[in-house]
Amino acid sequence: MTKRVLITGAAGFLGSHLCDYFIEKEYRVVGMDNLITGDLDNISHLFGQKNFEFYHHDVSKFVHVPGEIDYILHFASPASPIDYLKIPIQTLKVGSLGTHNLLGLALEKNARILVASTSEVYGDPLVHPQTEDYWGNVNPIGPRGVYDEAKRFQEAITMAYHTYHQLETRIVRIFNTYGPRMRLNDGRVLPAFIGQALRGEDLTVFGNGSQTRSFCYVSDLVEGIYRLLMSDYSQPVNIGNPDEISILDFADEIVKLTGTKQKVVFKELPKDDPTQRQPDITRARKLLDWEPKINREEGLKITYDYFKSLPPDKLYRKEHNTFEGYVRQRMAK
Repeated sequence: MTKRVLITGAAGFLGSHLCDYFIEKEYRVVGMDNLITGDLDNISHLFGQKNFEFYHHDVSKFVHVPGEIDYILHFASPASPIDYLKIPIQTLKVGSLGTHNLLGLALEKNARILVASTSEVYGDPLVHPQTEDYWGNVNPIGPRGVYDEAKRFQEAITMAYHTYHQLETRIVRIFNTYGPRMRLNDGRVLPAFIGQALRGEDLTVFGNGSQTRSFCYVSDLVEGIYRLLMSDYSQPVNIGNPDEISILDFADEIVKLTGTKQKVVFKELPKDDPTQRQPDITRARKLLDWEPKINREEGLKITYDYFKSLPPDKLYRKEHNTFEGYVRQRMAK
């Protein structure tokens, strides 16, 4: 019988790519999103497919899905610093109440659940590169704390359900990921740089640009997530690309890629911004036989072509982020 999977955050960047992946593998996919940061345009191509259904719902409230569910992938959460500042309470609630609700649903359905954690659980790391055994250096009351601590709580309650209820759980710690369907205005460095280049604006580097990130292309990440879901390993696993680069060098790459004539300008480094970020993927290589395949040059070209294809109004306006806004926009076409 065809397996059925629930994907929360389905209209978001990662969630929508996961929906595509599971549809291609002929799963029946139930997408769920409250559209605070998601965009139904990301999954509108799936609405006519018989194996896809969508629930407009906030997982911080009680979650009910009729019928059997074999797998749950919990990817509902704001995921950018701009979001943390705009909707801090919702960020905390989806990581705590939302995770609790979905773990309860998994227990009810006897489903395996994978939760999307993050490299942010390591905070501003004192260990480099970051291994899954590192407990992190997090400021719980700083501006990023609402996201960091929500994800740390998410991991804790997931492991509690695993040990107390013997629920089948998986935890993926996701490092910086990029690709088509990112929000240009979400505040993360890659869409920020490309958006600024396309609009003819100066590229903004915070601090002196020496801080590092490691960028993983979305198709590689999704493959790693699927392999973890299908594994028998319940401890956290880093999924990301260990190819580390400084933000200043990354800005230079974007300038060369886009051909922008704008200059790089420097602004004050935000509070608690991590100085280093690089995954140790030894565990993923050993347990999942996984490592990234798409190099940054190839992935950036695909991503830049996607952003160039967007209509001009997408470059300058904030995307609609409500169900009603989406319906109004579609009816106006």
